[in-house]
Amino acid sequence: ATQDPQEIKRAATHLSWHPDGNRKLAVAYSCLDFQRAPVGMSSDSYIWDLENPNKPELALKPSSPLVTLEFNPKDSHVLLGGCYNGQIACWDTRKGSLVAELSTIEFSHRDPVYGTIWLQSKTGTECFSASTDGQVMWWDIRKMSEPTEVVIMDITKKEQLENALGAISLEFESTLPTKFMVGTEQGIIISCNRKAKTSAEKIVCTFPGHHGPVYALQRNPFYPKNFLTVGDWTARIWSEDSRESSIMWTKYHMAYLTDAAWSPTRPAVFFTTKMDGTLDIWDFVFKQCDPALSLKVCDEALFCLRVQDNGCLIACGSQLGTTTLLEVSPGLSTLQRNEKNVASSMFERETRREKILEARHREMRLKEKAATKSRGRPGSGGGRGSSGGRKE
Repeated sequence: ATQDPQEIKRAATHLSWHPDGNRKLAVAYSCLDFQRAPVGMSSDSYIWDLENPNKPELALKPSSPLVTLEFNPKDSHVLLGGCYNGQIACWDTRKGSLVAELSTIEFSHRDPVYGTIWLQSKTGTECFSASTDGQVMWWDIRKMSEPTEVVIMDITKKEQLENALGAISLEFESTLPTKFMVGTEQGIIISCNRKAKTSAEKIVCTFPGHHGPVYALQRNPFYPKNFLTVGDWTARIWSEDSRESSIMWTKYHMAYLTDAAWSPTRPAVFFTTKMDGTLDIWDFVFKQCDPALSLKVCDEALFCLRVQDNGCLIACGSQLGTTTLLEVSPGLSTLQRNEKNVASSMFERETRREKILEARHREMRLKEKAATKSRGRPGSGGGRGSSGGRKE
C-alpha cells in the first residue's frame, strides 16, 4: 500500500496504471467536500513506482487539486489531469513536476472535472473531459487555449447550460469512436454520438440509471453493447437494446457503492468498491445474489478502483489517501472454458426478458388509458410493477 505523503490527508479520487507493464501507478488526490478543503491542504498528486511504495517517484504540481489523472496510452511520459477548479492540465514527466500545458480558465469547465479520457487518435494528443457543470469538452493538448468542441448535457436538446445534467462519469470505447456515454449526478445515463449533424442530435438517448449519482460507467470489454453502472446501493448491467431498465443488478447493499470496473480478462467478472472499505468481486456466471469474494481492504471508505490490463492486479484508493494493491487469484482472472458463450447468452437472454416486460407494461398502460377514457374519469397511472426483485 502507498500512503498520501502529506500531513493533511486527502482522498485518492482516481487511479491510472502506467501503460507499459504494471510497475507504476498515478494517483490523483483531492478533497471533494464542497468548499470544505482544509486550510494548507496540498494540491500535489503523485506517480508511484510500486517497487518503492514509501516515496513517490514524482510529484505532479497543479494549481488546483486533481480529481482525475490519466496516463496517455500512446506516450507514457504524458499525463492528463482534470482539476477541481475545472481546468485541464497536462504533464510530461521528462520535464518534471510542473504543468506542461494548461487550459485557460475562461474556456475551461466551471466545476470539478470528474472524467478525462484519451481518444485513440493518430496523433495521440486528443482527449475529452466531463464535469458536473454539464459540459463535455474535446481538447488537443498541442493547443490547450480552448476546447475543439463542447457538448452540453441538456437532454431536452435545447442546448441550455442551466438545464444540463452534471457529468460525473465518462465512458468511451475505442472500437466505437463516434460514441460516448455520460453518467450524471441526477442518476441518468446519457448516450451520445459525437459525429451527429446538429448539436441537439448529439444526445442520442438516455437510460433511467440510479437514484443517486452514477459514479461508475463502463462498457463490457468483450460485449460493448452491455455496460456496467454503479450508483446508490446497487451495481447494474444494461443493454443498449433495452432503454427502460437494466437487465441485471446486484442486491441493494447496506453501504453506498463508489466505483466499479469489469475484469479485462473475464466477461462475467466485475469489481465494486463500497463506503465501508470493502472490495467485492462478482462472478455473474457463478452466482448473482452475492459476490464471489468480498474483501475488507481498510476501515475508511474506498473511493476508487482500477484494474490492471492483465486482470491480475487491482488498485483501490481510500478516503484517507491510501492506495492498496491486491492480487486477483488465477481462478478469477483467467478466462474459463466456454465463458464467452455463457456470458453472451446470459446477456442476450436477460435483454430479451426485459424487452418482453417492457412490451407488457406498455400494453397495460394503453389498456388503462383506454379504460379511463371509456369511463370518462381520470385514472391512476400504472407505474412499472415490482419486477425488480427477480435477480435477488
